[in-house]
Amino acid sequence: MLLQVLGTAAGGGVPQWNCACPGCSGARAHPDRRRRHASLAVRADDDHWYLINATPDIADQIEHTPALHPGPAARRTPMAGIVLTDAELDHTLGIARLREADRIEVLATVPVRAALCERAHLDGLLKSYTALEWRELGSVPVPLSQGSDVEISAVPISAKRPRYAGGYVAAGPGSEASPRNAADPWVVALRLHDRRTGGTALYAPALAAWPDAFREALAGADVVLLDGTFWDDEEPRRSGFSTRTATGMGHLPISGPGGTAVRLAPLAARCLYTHLNNTNPLVDPAAPQHKELAALGLAVAAEGMEIAL
Repeated sequence: MLLQVLGTAAGGGVPQWNCACPGCSGARAHPDRRRRHASLAVRADDDHWYLINATPDIADQIEHTPALHPGPAARRTPMAGIVLTDAELDHTLGIARLREADRIEVLATVPVRAALCERAHLDGLLKSYTALEWRELGSVPVPLSQGSDVEISAVPISAKRPRYAGGYVAAGPGSEASPRNAADPWVVALRLHDRRTGGTALYAPALAAWPDAFREALAGADVVLLDGTFWDDEEPRRSGFSTRTATGMGHLPISGPGGTAVRLAPLAARCLYTHLNNTNPLVDPAAPQHKELAALGLAVAAEGMEIAL
């Protein structure tokens, strides 16, 4: 199994177009600090790759990743489909950017598909351009593509909905895309396991909670890429863009007594943070917080890095 990190930023990227905070200003002055929206590419086999989440940067991410370039035939692409961890706009807007495709395979949980089809009307928007072919993503491992040694399964995280789906009620049991019950997860982590090599990766760009199922998945992972949106719980309020804390916004902070760093430090897995907000001091490679992570055996994922398992 081969993983390629396509982006490591939270919503808006770094720099964010309407922001002059130190993180964004630093990225404008130093282009090497720029970060695209968080995404990961997974090689299912020699000829097929799946992108985890379809971000607004998807076309740019493909162009900066030679393994995803089309060819040798004029319209042949190695990109086989998209896997969604949730229904947030930052993780789904890129699907529309792929409208030139003959078809787009999308793996998603039941409520995520329902929200995108019934609330965001994604099927209706794209039906004149391309066909969306949906595969249900659940807790039972399935091959990423037909014949692939890489299996994928969803680890339920939380019921956090995107803003556009607030108060959303599905069309009902007659709707193929409707959630079956309230327990269906809106946000999941993804477990990727290579049956041939035995390697296992866990990808969790949004963590509003630390449920038992996630803790159990961590115990069996070789590599973990997870939510590093905010350094500490007060960061959003201190930065002045929100009246809510990090946990109030649906992201467990990295540092502090209840932070994710102290939970990850005892693990044997290689742990890398992704989905960094523009206000997070970690967007500056010289920030002292990097040394704090290193002392715990943790680090921030680098865009373009490859991980072989």
